[in-house]
Amino acid sequence: MGTELVVEGRDVWKTYGTGETAVTALHGVNVEIRRGEIVAIMGPSGCGKTTLLNCFSGLDDITKGQVTLEGVDIHAMDDRKRSAYRAKRTGFVFQSYNLLPILSAVENVEMPLLIAGVAPKEARERARKTLEDLGLGDRLNHRPSELSGGQQQRTSLARALVGRPAIVWADEPTGNLDDEGSRQVTGLLRQLNKEYDQTIVVVTHDAEVAAGCDRTLRMRDGHFVE
Repeated sequence: MGTELVVEGRDVWKTYGTGETAVTALHGVNVEIRRGEIVAIMGPSGCGKTTLLNCFSGLDDITKGQVTLEGVDIHAMDDRKRSAYRAKRTGFVFQSYNLLPILSAVENVEMPLLIAGVAPKEARERARKTLEDLGLGDRLNHRPSELSGGQQQRTSLARALVGRPAIVWADEPTGNLDDEGSRQVTGLLRQLNKEYDQTIVVVTHDAEVAAGCDRTLRMRDGHFVE
């Protein structure tokens, strides 16, 4: 694990709405995550975990405070620059997989590379290699409907990792999996963290997932608690 700060939040607030109907989802969050860490964020439903992931990854705006990724204040960027940064330097894994049903596994994985301007031949080779590394070398041309839940989530992981991002944000990555699929994905997250010195932030309800992380941050009512 490195000493370089990859994620840093300073007094981060997020409020939805205004006036009497306003709801504050994040209450002055402070956090530091270093390169090569795998960090779990746990807490009861509605405590702000997914809001934190969305705000810290740049998918959503913040109300006040500062979020820096690799030393860059992402909320000081305009929308175009922030989108470009997300495409090149971050990866996302979601509970619902979010794979395009009409595309094969390798086509789903190569898509972010093509969007980022990588040549088609190189994009296909990198997508193939990443899927093979995740044990899906025999499923390259299968569509999502032809894959098990665990295989779909591994394809989603491959898509998140194919660009070698600085940070992977994972929102309940085992939420739709059975026990065996959950164990596979948990093991893969740890394996990828070790092999690539990959920084991974995992929002989860799963204690087994959290146990495989370097540390666990617990949220309640929009802020971290001991």
